[in-house]
Amino acid sequence: MCVLIEYSLPYITFVALTNRNMKKSLFCISMITSAFCAHAQKVAFTEYDLKNGLHVVLHQDKSAPVVAVSVMYHVGSKDEQPSRTGFAHFFEHLLFEGSDNIKRGEFMKLVSSNGGQNNANTSQDRTFYYEVFPSNQLATGIWLESERMMHPVINEVGVKTQNEVVKEEKRLRIDNQPYGNFVSEIMKRLFVKHPYHWVPIGSMEHLDAATLQEFLAFNKKFYTPKNSVLVIAGDIDIPKTKQMVENYFAPIPGGTAIVKTKFIELPITKEIIDTAYDNNIQIPAIMAAYRIPGMTAKESKMLEMASAVLSQGNSSRMFTKMVDDKKNSLQVGSFNYALEDYGAYITYALPNNGTSLDTLLRDMDDEIVKLQTNLITEKEFTKLQNQFENSFIGENTKMLGVAENLAAGYSFFHNTNNVNTELDELRKISRKDIQDVAKKYLNKDQRVVLYYLPAKTPVAAPTTQPGSTPAGK
Repeated sequence: MCVLIEYSLPYITFVALTNRNMKKSLFCISMITSAFCAHAQKVAFTEYDLKNGLHVVLHQDKSAPVVAVSVMYHVGSKDEQPSRTGFAHFFEHLLFEGSDNIKRGEFMKLVSSNGGQNNANTSQDRTFYYEVFPSNQLATGIWLESERMMHPVINEVGVKTQNEVVKEEKRLRIDNQPYGNFVSEIMKRLFVKHPYHWVPIGSMEHLDAATLQEFLAFNKKFYTPKNSVLVIAGDIDIPKTKQMVENYFAPIPGGTAIVKTKFIELPITKEIIDTAYDNNIQIPAIMAAYRIPGMTAKESKMLEMASAVLSQGNSSRMFTKMVDDKKNSLQVGSFNYALEDYGAYITYALPNNGTSLDTLLRDMDDEIVKLQTNLITEKEFTKLQNQFENSFIGENTKMLGVAENLAAGYSFFHNTNNVNTELDELRKISRKDIQDVAKKYLNKDQRVVLYYLPAKTPVAAPTTQPGSTPAGK
């Protein structure tokens, strides 16, 4: 199963779960797509609720004989207890074990034998399951997801099996991956009160200590009709699909409505400087992270645009300056890691030719100051608009992309039609907006600076600058 997103760079692999807009191009999925459209088209959809509280969204597109069946559960690692981290990601695996009517190990076989593909992924905020089938197998997809929700088999055998699977995944993607703990080290310093303090992979010790009753209780609480949205997109007949959804999903008990806990972080008012060590690297890195608004804030998209100006592509500002011209960096970048409640705006660089990490940090900071001081050029702005519009249109040429956008709109924006208004909102962002958001959030006294060093290399720890504070204080 594709569980984590990897940002693969020449010398660095960042393992994280990022915002839904970035992740479309990064999720390790290969999907059958509908015909490419040359311009943004409105996504027509029908939405309604079953009596048990399940929200249903149907989108008809007969351009290709393909259908995507998906369920997004509004549960992620932020819904876990601090002593039981990793539950949401663990359940992503566990709920493929089988059901009362699907034998253990048969779920994926049923998908592939009927010409389909399936997978799932987990973030801090939600868990997303899907199948993509030839449209004549629509009923199979609906049945499979109803089985997962209605009566999954959760027993000691399945828990033990998936525990080993998750441990191996953590070893492969995190523990033994160069820079694999980068995001974890950033988040534990950037967030103090909020459960974003830990990442979805969680703690293996917590999973080992959990009882079967705890797993059963987690499933009963979160994997219910009232905490999910079913989205079906593709070559479907709406009335017939409604009837199938009613037949398969209506008998499932609704569960209890989830009241999300609000976690409020105090603003960072002094620069936090810290050091982390990684046994798997030989080349150090410097990172700076700023706590920013969550994905539903308009400023989140503005910050994503600011990031693109700085580091998207070989003609971006940071890349041109530090990799091409000064040649002091092997790699440099920035990205907006947008989640539901908050986000993290992160810049990073790896040195070349023995350049000090402090020099790289100053160079990155200089480019942010330029962004804060002067409007980006008209040429940069036109390029930026084209990049974001093409990306948005590309997402919605895939049935799975449409399904996930519809689900995210309902789950996070409380507006399923967000899929049709997001591009208009993008087009309203101005050069001044990008400058203003950089001024507001990308300041030295609002950030964490992390020196990410090889564990066995005798590199002196950075000197704490005046006005800075140790991490977590």
